Amino acid sequence: METLIKDNSFISSLDWQKKGSLVPVYNKNVFTIDTGGNHENCIVILHGYLSSSYDYYKVLPELSKNYRVILQDLIGFGFSDKPENKYFTIIDQTDYVLELWSLLGLNNVTLISNGFGNLLTTEILARQNHKATSIQIEKIFFCNGDIPINHYNYLDVHNTFKDVDSEKMISMLTSFGIYKKIIKDYFYDETKITDEELKEKWIQLENNNGRDIINFIYHCFRERKIFWNRWANALKETENSIELIWGKEDKITHDWLGISKEEKITTYKVSLIEKSGHLPMLETPQEWLQCVLKR
Repeated sequence: METLIKDNSFISSLDWQKKGSLVPVYNKNVFTIDTGGNHENCIVILHGYLSSSYDYYKVLPELSKNYRVILQDLIGFGFSDKPENKYFTIIDQTDYVLELWSLLGLNNVTLISNGFGNLLTTEILARQNHKATSIQIEKIFFCNGDIPINHYNYLDVHNTFKDVDSEKMISMLTSFGIYKKIIKDYFYDETKITDEELKEKWIQLENNNGRDIINFIYHCFRERKIFWNRWANALKETENSIELIWGKEDKITHDWLGISKEEKITTYKVSLIEKSGHLPMLETPQEWLQCVLKR
């Protein structure tokens, strides 16, 4: 098996911030890392909720050897600007994402997303299907997270998942100690994430009063219900090549694959990563890279 990661050295939030810059998009500044280079093909990555582009610090060096890689912090997260007392909807987020890509002149895009970013990806697909964006996406990798295949979790009569998940998100932001405990539970092997790494993630989460977004967590779950039909149809109708890279031991989305097979909506290729939880790019970066790069 080829070794893709030879130096898995830690990087601080400050050093991560130095890798990127703030790009003005509409009325906000979006923290963006653009590895540039002369590569013809481009990988763009959308991170999950209550997180940031920092989740991909272990895999960035290898990806950038053969691709131009774009990492961005979504509005309200990481080092990007924060909304002023308003919830930035998934539709808003997608507007800013696509405008950034347009400003950067991206083409031949391979899109990778996880968690919350998966919902933005399906919204992008919906727009692409209806010729509402000129961005050309060649391939999509969905990683562990929410994909609107089955409507059951979006119904008013089924609130358990929504309430438990959103309340856990809110509680994890009350203190670093609680945050650390819950994030470690997202891993199959909690020793794969260090307290030092968690502290850097926490610093970015707190940046510029970032924890204030907890007031809007419930809105995110409400949107999943409102747009479920649009996003499910986007997945059915797309002609894009789609693959799934899934940490097999994910406690958050452990039942998703069974649901997708039951619905018989997709014939996506699925790469399961053994002994890996919700964040395989952090927990098992070597295996994650092999799935993306096919080595």
